[in-house]
Amino acid sequence: MNPNDLQPTTPWHLAERAEAMNPSAIREILKVTERPGILNFAGGLPSPETFPVDAMRDACATVLGKDSAIAKPSLQYASSEGLPELRQWVADEMGKHGATVSPEQVLITTGSQQGLDLIAKVLLDKGCRLLVESPTYLGALQAFTPMQPRIESVASDDEGVLPEALRAQLEDMKEPARFMYLLPNFQNPTGRTMLEARREAVLAVCRERGLPIVEDNPYGELWFDQPPPKPLLARWPEGVIYLGSFSKILAPGLRLGYVIAPPALYSKLLQAKQAADLHTPGFNQRVVVEVIKDGFLDQHVPTIRARYHAQRDAMLAALARELGPTGAEWTRPVGGMFVWVRLPEGLNAQALLPKAVDAGMAFVPGAPFYASEPDARTLRLSFVTSTPAQIDQGMAALGKVVRATLMR
Repeated sequence: MNPNDLQPTTPWHLAERAEAMNPSAIREILKVTERPGILNFAGGLPSPETFPVDAMRDACATVLGKDSAIAKPSLQYASSEGLPELRQWVADEMGKHGATVSPEQVLITTGSQQGLDLIAKVLLDKGCRLLVESPTYLGALQAFTPMQPRIESVASDDEGVLPEALRAQLEDMKEPARFMYLLPNFQNPTGRTMLEARREAVLAVCRERGLPIVEDNPYGELWFDQPPPKPLLARWPEGVIYLGSFSKILAPGLRLGYVIAPPALYSKLLQAKQAADLHTPGFNQRVVVEVIKDGFLDQHVPTIRARYHAQRDAMLAALARELGPTGAEWTRPVGGMFVWVRLPEGLNAQALLPKAVDAGMAFVPGAPFYASEPDARTLRLSFVTSTPAQIDQGMAALGKVVRATLMR
């Protein structure tokens, strides 16, 4: 008898959407970086040195204080929409950026990643079209893919989507796309930013063709020399869904984000939220309200910007020294957390990764960030969790591996 015949068969049958799910390439690589001595430039993690531990500790003590009237409510079930004070803060903050937003349009989510998931559930069907930049955020592709849309990349350059390429692609479509997903500010993975003229040109095409936009902005406050242009939401409020996050300006472990949606969509996103987790943790929301209520972020966020600016400078200098002579190219972000590298012709980032790990550093190959036609020569480097000395050491290791591979 064949021993395999004795193995029980599973009674479970996966849904089509589950078959379409894929593991995060970044999360898989992070397992490798747990090896001792590996300098990790792979993760999209904010620096723990920026976490306001003391402010959080004090806020927790206030919320749970012996005489606190909000201690027990903070530990109870909460409204699905989110804490009113936090929704009001988001609306007020958006007003500073030129967008007129009502608190009733703000849905507090369990991280902005949940916002992507809710949008996918509400707006995407099997076989429908969806447009993204090239490359784009891997987590968005993971959120959208289970709904089985046809995800199509739009040709992009150092400022994002090319307006004429977008126009031509839309004209060739027999059916309209459901929306276009964009990260205008310090994009993950490339670090690029859509400048004012590009925003207006892309928005003009979208308005003309009736193509809605999902605007994802987790990095917008992490500018170095000057703020980015005003958001797309401020320019076309009825045609844009906006995503924001507290992960990069406070701490990702709080899992707090938000969606700003036109009234016509809000109720459906709320229903999807209720089905997913009932509500975002009320305790976390109250702690954050306590931290930010007196303008704390006005003092705190500039310290993050200064830190990341110095680390960005260190990485650009190290890349110029180590990879400049090889013919590699890279972006020069004016904010955010990432540098995007294109290796010299003939090299493959995925094939190079094990050699880099053996040399003591890790990066994320660029191919998983493409919805189609991946560029195997690309890779992403995060500079915010490493000191300038570690950046020098890591880029020296990368340069050594690149040069050795080119010589073979």
